[in-house]
Amino acid sequence: MEITAAFYGRFSTDRQRETSIADQERVCDVRATAIGFRIVVRHTDEGVSGSTPVAARPGGKQLLADALAGRFEVLLVEGLDRLSRDMVEQERVIRRLEHRGIRIVGVLDGYDSDSSARKLHRGMRGLINEVYLDDLRAKTHRGLAGQVSRGMHAGGLSFGYRTVPVEGGNRLEVNQEQAGWVRWIFEKYANHGWSVQRIAHELNRLKVPALRGGTWSVSVVYGHPQRGSGILNNTLYIGKYIWNRSQWMKDPDTGKRVRIDRPVEEWITQDLPELQIVSDEAWERAKERMTRTRAQGGPGRAPITRTLMSGVLKCGVCGGPIIAWNKVMYGCSIRKDRGRAVCTGVSVNRDKVDDLVLGIVRDEILTPEAIDELEQEVRRLMSVQRRESVQAQADAQRKIEASQAEIDRLIDAIAQVGISPALASRLQAAESELAVLQAPSQERKQPELKMRSMANIVARYRTMLENLDEILATDLDRAKELLREILGQPVIEKDAEGHVWVTLDKEKASMLSHEADSTFGCGGRI
Repeated sequence: MEITAAFYGRFSTDRQRETSIADQERVCDVRATAIGFRIVVRHTDEGVSGSTPVAARPGGKQLLADALAGRFEVLLVEGLDRLSRDMVEQERVIRRLEHRGIRIVGVLDGYDSDSSARKLHRGMRGLINEVYLDDLRAKTHRGLAGQVSRGMHAGGLSFGYRTVPVEGGNRLEVNQEQAGWVRWIFEKYANHGWSVQRIAHELNRLKVPALRGGTWSVSVVYGHPQRGSGILNNTLYIGKYIWNRSQWMKDPDTGKRVRIDRPVEEWITQDLPELQIVSDEAWERAKERMTRTRAQGGPGRAPITRTLMSGVLKCGVCGGPIIAWNKVMYGCSIRKDRGRAVCTGVSVNRDKVDDLVLGIVRDEILTPEAIDELEQEVRRLMSVQRRESVQAQADAQRKIEASQAEIDRLIDAIAQVGISPALASRLQAAESELAVLQAPSQERKQPELKMRSMANIVARYRTMLENLDEILATDLDRAKELLREILGQPVIEKDAEGHVWVTLDKEKASMLSHEADSTFGCGGRI
């Protein structure tokens, strides 16, 4: 009988020619032919780190999907490091695949799921692979530190500069065109009192290219004062270069890379006056205003409240998320952050949208099909409750009988050999245990499970839905997930006549009419 197999290949960077996909595929094809496997599935990931979770890679995700669907019996890889260089992730993936009955063969490292020493083998390979990553990380960091000590650029290009190749590496130099815009930003912020939002909007209106050709946002202009990010917080603009302020580490729970700030004593700081773009006076004025603004609750403060529909709705113009602009209005986050030059966007009254969308949700979960599903679930739960109650009574009765039997044995022992302190103590303890076991049993000898009528349950269900907004607000993250499951992702859009519509994925729509005072009121129905 022919055995079906899958090939999986991965490499991290374009420089890894010796482990290119073609080379990996070639050695796996040779092994498959020699053993008699037929490769029916091929998945690859190019330019993906071995520390990235398999399910977070495009090819890895497809591989796992094919495995769960039973499309192959054997997985061929060049080595276990192609699956993962993280011991925990490697073990998790291998166990998942082998639990599905899939044999894993590492062609070059000799791993084979059929081997009795497989756990020892993969444990050693996992340790070697993880140490390799740590060693590579340390060597890369040491090399970058050496470049910095020699006055070279170690990555992380800022707006206002460009790199020029020199002997031994790359150096920074001022990009005069961009430097003019840096000075313009500081001038508008420090001297003219412009908000960072207005600055970002104006840069986009003037079509000034951002560093990587995108558009300007509040975060690009303002950044983070403690991290030294953003135009207004970048010390390089006053000729002070700081390197090694932070590092990126993978969160073991989510698999995502998160930024970790390093201690100040690990920073490497250099004075490079030739790279100064902004005067010391302009820098200080900007910092003074920034301090005042943060004290007044401006940029840098976390949002005071979170709203139910923020992130659930999306803009019909640019596709960006709809957020709470203020206590009254929802609007496009892209328009708010980057300006009308990037997205003309829409805005709509929060209360009216909440009422409208929650009304749709209520109708959706009160359909005959939903009520029927509710009834089935209630009956299932009641059935489980009955079984558990019967089992609990049986367990309690067995414990009572066992305790009574122990008391009888102790009494027999006392009758034969006489009472002793040890026997008396044990008999007293056994009688106490029996009293505890019998007390609840006597209180409810035959517990009667009373199931409310289905009509009462549905009535209570409807009553709860009247306060749906309050119920959902108790766990916003979970509520947003449920809303997306029911609604998909509703779109807020405006038609040619100025009417604003909430359009659902399931071809449901409701109109909010455009009033004269530029707010939007609910003027239609589902």
